[in-house]
Amino acid sequence: MTQLIEQLNAIVGKAAVITDPQEVTPYATDWRRRYFGKPLAVVKPASTQEVAAVMKLCAQTRTAIVPQGGNTGLCGGATPDAGGGQIVLKLSRLNRIRAVDPVNNTITVEAGCVLANLQQAAAAAGRLFPLSLAAEGSCEIGGNLSTNAGGTAVLRYGNARDLVLGLEVVLPDGQIWDGLRGLRKDNTGYDLKQLFVGAEGTLGIITAAVLKLFPRPRARATALVALESPAKALELLSNIQGACGDRVTGFELMSAFCLSLVAKHFPATRLPLARTYAQYVLLELYDTASADSLDAAMHGALAEAAERGLVLDAAVAASEAQAAALWALRENIPEAQVHEGQQIKHDISVPISRIAEYIAVTDAELQRAFPGVRMVTFGHLGDGNLHYNIAHPEGGDEDAFMARASEVSRVVHDSVARFSGSISAEHGLGQYKRDEILRYKSPLEMDLMRRIKAALDPQGIMNPGKVL
Repeated sequence: MTQLIEQLNAIVGKAAVITDPQEVTPYATDWRRRYFGKPLAVVKPASTQEVAAVMKLCAQTRTAIVPQGGNTGLCGGATPDAGGGQIVLKLSRLNRIRAVDPVNNTITVEAGCVLANLQQAAAAAGRLFPLSLAAEGSCEIGGNLSTNAGGTAVLRYGNARDLVLGLEVVLPDGQIWDGLRGLRKDNTGYDLKQLFVGAEGTLGIITAAVLKLFPRPRARATALVALESPAKALELLSNIQGACGDRVTGFELMSAFCLSLVAKHFPATRLPLARTYAQYVLLELYDTASADSLDAAMHGALAEAAERGLVLDAAVAASEAQAAALWALRENIPEAQVHEGQQIKHDISVPISRIAEYIAVTDAELQRAFPGVRMVTFGHLGDGNLHYNIAHPEGGDEDAFMARASEVSRVVHDSVARFSGSISAEHGLGQYKRDEILRYKSPLEMDLMRRIKAALDPQGIMNPGKVL
């Protein structure tokens, strides 16, 4: 192992190879502190060529590689095992914006580019890169692509997968595939880039990407809308889309309990409505037209929805500061959950038309099986993705409840399967759901995935123990 470390030092420089146990710890622990690994070293290459040289060395020595970006993942996909023989390949030094092409509406970036920096580079060119999520100040685009990240704008712009035109990938044997093409039409065989998007680093290392940009909106309109049920929220979604078309960019469902947690743990929070309602939707419209035109569309659509009995109350932001305050209600829910205590979390999706039924049926099943549980349900209603989380009963034994997490998740996931959904909508499988997925994917699907893995990574050195 000493020889391997010396060879890694020669490739990336001694300062970019970390072996001290204390210094390694942050890279060996996942964001939720659910997994704790013990890597042989953390290696920080500064270029695609250095990544390729490291990969070639690891292939020769059969050393396992765990790719890592901002380490903000939620399923342990970027955490090494505790065996002491794996290398964490930290990609944060590959952080350049290589090119911006506002005419082609593309941006070419390296994998270690922080998402917020990518957004700012697009904005500086008068364009929008729409991928947006709570961790955007620290997550990196390579990780976003490797997990096919979703976020709050999927309704209009799609997942990370939909924003990719080309990739540069280092393969497990150290070869570099240059697929950095900014083409929207390329019908020349298999779409290889899509193999690596969502693969969680199990097939190769994404080192750079060509991504789609969009015209930068001149205006946005944001509102917090109160409703009586998720079913009414679905009706509102249909009505708003009918009235406003593809200007509907965000449609986030939040229960009253979610907002009560935010108010409890963020005392400075002010809810803009006079009373409490059962459900809320955070609605956002983008447009390249004037702000007045967009505001008129928002107010008109909400007035029509109120006449139909869909909207009980609403607060429309009158400034950017007010819009940010409304978004803070949604974005602070995960942190409020942390302050409230441990919860059993799920990232699920079902067909949009069945979300209300799924919530009603699954809530009832959980209450029968675990009386008194508190539902912390919120998420991207417009694309069918819910963060469906369960807290222990008020005054109950939190540790005893968490010990039954697998039982709770079985109820949730079995219900997802009955509704033709997915047990992982945007967080990936990692090691957290690696075994669970075997219950819900067909043997043929799993076999096809294993064949692809074996073809590209026959030695099994790419992020072992994740996804498969």
